[in-house]
Amino acid sequence: MANKITEDCTSCGACAAECPSEAIAEGDDTYVIDAAKCDECASHGGKSACLEVCPTECIVKL
Repeated sequence: MANKITEDCTSCGACAAECPSEAIAEGDDTYVIDAAKCDECASHGGKSACLEVCPTECIVKL
């Protein structure tokens, strides 16, 4: 399962800088998470790095 960025994203880029899987990229209106790459940081300790740094709390677990 992958995390998802909602429309509340302000495109600050904090999440992309923290993603150890490089699964987050800038999209047209918001940042987007590539579901094929995102493992919710399971391979990096289990805490989703993007959720920890998002100032608008716009990242949700699916």
